[in-house]
Amino acid sequence: MIQLTRLNHETVLVNSDLIVLVEANPDTVLSLTTGERVRVLEGMQVIVERVVEFKRLVLAGASVAGGGEAHG
Repeated sequence: MIQLTRLNHETVLVNSDLIVLVEANPDTVLSLTTGERVRVLEGMQVIVERVVEFKRLVLAGASVAGGGEAHG
């Protein structure tokens, strides 16, 4: 999940796996697989960076949990 800020400055956590589309027109709007649209203060590049960092953390955790080695 990534932390974002609604236009009213309310902090929200968004499941990055549900993001289908990110638009900037001029507000940044996330379209989710649920059909919900979320307007946020963060720009598109910030959202991309947060999703990438979240995915890195998930993969690093999977590597640690699995011992980081392939078993065969």
